[in-house]
Amino acid sequence: MRSFNVSRWFARYALFAVLLLLMLAGWECIVRLGWVPSFIIPAPTSIASSLVEHRHLLLGTHLPATLMEVAVGFGLSIVAGSALAAGMHLSRSIEKALYPFIVISQTIPLIALSPVFILWFGYTLWSKVAVVFLIAFFPIVVSTYDGLRQGDPEQRELLMTMGASKWDLFRKLQVPLALPSFFSGLKMSVVYCVVGATIGEWLGGSKGLGYFSRRMSSSMNTDAMFASILLLSLLGIGLFVLIAWLERALGLKRNADHAGREKSIKGQSQ
Repeated sequence: MRSFNVSRWFARYALFAVLLLLMLAGWECIVRLGWVPSFIIPAPTSIASSLVEHRHLLLGTHLPATLMEVAVGFGLSIVAGSALAAGMHLSRSIEKALYPFIVISQTIPLIALSPVFILWFGYTLWSKVAVVFLIAFFPIVVSTYDGLRQGDPEQRELLMTMGASKWDLFRKLQVPLALPSFFSGLKMSVVYCVVGATIGEWLGGSKGLGYFSRRMSSSMNTDAMFASILLLSLLGIGLFVLIAWLERALGLKRNADHAGREKSIKGQSQ
């Protein structure tokens, strides 16, 4: 595993960090000088103070609830999306029958479906999970399916001449080649999961960061509302970074395995 390189990190993110600090400083000055009322946009220091003030409620109750909804919905979308993508790749009939339904499912506004899920599942975890699943499902299916369709014709022909079956081609060639697209879908999907969980909590929930944000908005407590929004943003960033780290960690092993397979194939063909 790669060690953390401070100089490389600084060279990559220094400009972003400087720009972020300048934006926060400008934001703070604008609010403190009274150019924008604090009840519309609170100062960053006020948001930080509210986050500290409500830390037990936010970090102990609402953040775990939102994280649970995201984890369950994201996990189900990975399993179902990968299985459906593999099925559409292996069977043309499945692809013709189901792909249009997958596209249609994304044309319905989630804010219109959330009350339907509440009617079906009640004010429980599963009404939010349904929203998360629906919003996270599409990127995984499409990216995985497109990744499986990519392939090296020469490697395919070489493996077929060596007696490889259709399952061998899928497992040893197409799946490894599809992993970059699969992880790209995961990175998009995990961010959408946070959005889906927030929508579900806004429309019907008793806990979660989205629910807390709605409650603070109705009471005009903008400091606490922005504190919950900040946590939602940090949650999405953290999950994205986690998936990117897993992609890099598995990428090292994948590249080594791929090189070993190519060396083995060349050795057997000679």
